[in-house]
Amino acid sequence: MVHIHIMGASGSGTTSLGHTLAERLDIAHLDTDDFFWLPTDPPFTTPRDADERIQLLLQEAARHDGWVLSGSALKWARQIEPFYDLVVFLRIEPELRMARIRAREIARYGDRIGPGGDMEIKSGEFMEWAASYDTAGPERRSLAAHEQWLETQTAPVLRLDSSREIDDLVAEVLLHPAIAAGAVRQRR
Repeated sequence: MVHIHIMGASGSGTTSLGHTLAERLDIAHLDTDDFFWLPTDPPFTTPRDADERIQLLLQEAARHDGWVLSGSALKWARQIEPFYDLVVFLRIEPELRMARIRAREIARYGDRIGPGGDMEIKSGEFMEWAASYDTAGPERRSLAAHEQWLETQTAPVLRLDSSREIDDLVAEVLLHPAIAAGAVRQRR
């Protein structure tokens, strides 16, 4: 079966594409946030121990013949990289990406991120961090770090503009030789 890694900036659609693609291929969808972060309220505040997160990811991946891994794991999950059959790198204009993130934050947290909300400061910090993706250096999750990492990969890399419709993105991934040539059963 196939092992696909979908990566890109926060708000580029890695989770959405990962979920849809895994459903279409009838394989597991794994998301890096589920392994990286401990379940907390508010969420995404406490990282899991590095050894524990990679162990959990490797155990979950081993449970499935095929999987799609969405999100960014380049700084902590090198042990899973040899399994990638295809890496999909999503890019999108920064303004559209930030609009998506704002809408997602409001949908997830509502008044909690508004003035006086318990997540107001944390959400503001996250938005600042996300906005710097295209200009930050390679020491953190950024375009520069992703480009450097992509240069080290042995699996083919498919670059997609994620402002397109998700069905178009799925179709393009399914047509990639690394996937089309594999023994992959697709759901209709």
